[in-house]
Amino acid sequence: MSDNTSNHTGYLTPIASGPEYDEELEQLLRYWIVGVSGLPEGAVHPRWAPIPPQLSFAAGNGCEFGISLLQGDTDTVFETQQAASAELWRHETIECLVSFYGPGSQRIAAQFRDGVTLNQNNEQLKTVGLSLHSVGDITPSPELIDEQWVRRHDITVRLSRKVIREYGIQSLVAAPVNFFGE
Repeated sequence: MSDNTSNHTGYLTPIASGPEYDEELEQLLRYWIVGVSGLPEGAVHPRWAPIPPQLSFAAGNGCEFGISLLQGDTDTVFETQQAASAELWRHETIECLVSFYGPGSQRIAAQFRDGVTLNQNNEQLKTVGLSLHSVGDITPSPELIDEQWVRRHDITVRLSRKVIREYGIQSLVAAPVNFFGE
């Protein structure tokens, strides 16, 4: 078993779990999209689910979303140096493509675009460590589903967050040094 600290040679990995990624992050985004769009929970789904749900958007409205980019800034900072660990801080931008389907998709996309800019909605987002960075334009993108054209409107949303990872970088508390001379 290796020692995951700077006390020994080798690679370091984080000693704490860090922020949400994968399905946990998608679940946070899903709750946010449901809350701001006004769509029911059962109508909002991750775009690339392992087992895709059977969706019928021809008669009703719905939404699919997916994370299309995770961009970390190039500057990292080490903060909060303790005796046994240090924190690496970096800011990350999460780009998310949100697609609204159905006969009311344009209205719902516009409502979502405007709703994400409200301070109260952004405050809710901040409670899970995310914040609105920017929101793009609404793009009509009709889609052929089961040999039937379905109205679809896409919007790109960029969110930001501070990522903090704790590593076992030990601080220098003593050095075995002897001085000789007068």
